[in-house]
Amino acid sequence: MDYELIRSSRRTLALEITREGRVLLRAPHQATQEQIDSFFRSRRAWLETHLERVEAHLAAHPTPDAAQAQALRAKALEVLPGRVQYYGARMGLKPVSLTITGAKTRFGSCSSQGRISFSWLLMQYPREAVDYVVVHELAHLVHQNHGPEFYKLVASVLPDYRQRAALLRF
Repeated sequence: MDYELIRSSRRTLALEITREGRVLLRAPHQATQEQIDSFFRSRRAWLETHLERVEAHLAAHPTPDAAQAQALRAKALEVLPGRVQYYGARMGLKPVSLTITGAKTRFGSCSSQGRISFSWLLMQYPREAVDYVVVHELAHLVHQNHGPEFYKLVASVLPDYRQRAALLRF
């Protein structure tokens, strides 16, 4: 199994799998190749398990081509405002604005000014996962953190939020 070696001024060795399924091994400048090889061998089982997950996720959610991206964006524009309105009414919350983006590393965000954004990539997931992201971002209108009160608010609307959030992970 191949990996990309990245040396830096860090103190420890670390193994990482990117969203694209590349394996990165980060190492201090002074680490010997023997230390690096030993570290890699000791993490092989972890690596194989997690690589399988990433590959399964990539197979289930391939990068959309231009036409698919346009269709997902249109679906997001059709679905998400209604979901925000529905859950916003249940929670007594209303964002200042709602935008659809092409963000690849996060499904949603909420600014301190009350602006909520969602990635159209969210439309590749089940409705339960979409609703979780909507409630999660609406809850940020009240709590700009992920503390206990934030999750208490999310759970008051979606008691099964943990299972819904798990649909988004790989």
